[in-house]
Amino acid sequence: MNSRQKGNIAEEKAARFLETNGYQIVERNFYTKFGEIDIIALKDNIYHFVEVKSAKSFDSIYNVTQSKLNKITKTLNVYIKKYKINLPYQIDVITIDNGKLEFIKNISFF
Repeated sequence: MNSRQKGNIAEEKAARFLETNGYQIVERNFYTKFGEIDIIALKDNIYHFVEVKSAKSFDSIYNVTQSKLNKITKTLNVYIKKYKINLPYQIDVITIDNGKLEFIKNISFF
């Protein structure tokens, strides 16, 4: 299984987790020239731009670097302008380490 296939499995697990917890999945794998947002979800009139990271041998939260956050921010700004979003939003991270899912909410305020 290649890394993209593993990533797809992790994203599917993350999407199911979000839906189970009352989030509406609005879009998946939103691409721009700046980067990609894995999952865009909506709950309680707040948009959640979710980065999904998975790993087997280390804590995957460390893969969310400042550079990655900058790319996510540029990408979500494109999304907001494209769809004329006028609601609060935040960046969340779902990590899956050795099969264990952790939801880290609101890693940045806007």
